[in-house]
Amino acid sequence: MDILKIDEHIILRSAEKRDTTLIINFISELAEYEHLTSMLEVNEFNLQKYIFEEKKAEVIIAEYDNKPAGFTLFFSNFSTFLGKPGIYIEDLFVKPEYRGKGLGKHLLSYLAKLVQDRKYGRLEWACLNWNEPSIKFYKSQGAQPLDEWTVYRISGKNIAILALK
Repeated sequence: MDILKIDEHIILRSAEKRDTTLIINFISELAEYEHLTSMLEVNEFNLQKYIFEEKKAEVIIAEYDNKPAGFTLFFSNFSTFLGKPGIYIEDLFVKPEYRGKGLGKHLLSYLAKLVQDRKYGRLEWACLNWNEPSIKFYKSQGAQPLDEWTVYRISGKNIAILALK
């Protein structure tokens, strides 16, 4: 996808290298919304390397009246049970002033179509338990929470410790 015009207001487009600063700004706004700014380490070099050169993830920018209004960053994962890939949404964010205009719904819908087009098995993401507006939105789109699963993470110095074992 290069550009997908949804209506007279909304455009979805693939991010380009020139959007690196914009993507960092979206990530920073998301971190602020989620009260996680202390975890931010993102930089232009890494985004350009991993997204635009090595293609480890993809980014779609949502514009409203030709202004950047939101984004989603996603990548392929793999389900051993289904025996095929899926899409994992790392981030989906719409700026507060553009919420309620359908941007999140169109981003999610686009990713669902991508799952179908690529013949993948599923679309997955995580949501903070306190984020009631997003939980309500996701459920309204047909998403089901996986309450029986707990996400585990190893990062930072614990990666180095585990790597030595």
